[in-house]
Amino acid sequence: MFLSRITSELQIPVLALVDSDPYGLKILSVYMSGSKNMSYDSASLTTPDIKWLGLRPSDLNRYDLPDQCRLKMTENDIKTGKELLQEAFIAKNPLWMKELQIMVKTKEKAEIQALSSFGFQYITEEYLPRKLREGDWI
Repeated sequence: MFLSRITSELQIPVLALVDSDPYGLKILSVYMSGSKNMSYDSASLTTPDIKWLGLRPSDLNRYDLPDQCRLKMTENDIKTGKELLQEAFIAKNPLWMKELQIMVKTKEKAEIQALSSFGFQYITEEYLPRKLREGDWI
């Protein structure tokens, strides 16, 4: 409800920072559309205009994430990624579709904390400010 009110009353965009894996996208979808368990109250709990700030699959190369920070997707990850490609919330956003296709094709995933390989404060001092400055969300 808090995020929904920020968006509607203050006209402030809600940006999501999630792991670059299928489950990060599932988390994003819950904020966007609600969960099945809370479907009775989803209208007041969802943030349909939420934007995906990162960590996105294209960020792995764009920010030169070292190989040791990239994780190989499991068969279950790949299956989940392919299933997500069929979901309406992905299909209606071509840029999200492209990112998920990159993930499934490369079979790579990464956690947000992988950005800390560049230094303890990299996320807050470099990554997020750059993303916000460039308006790099989808």
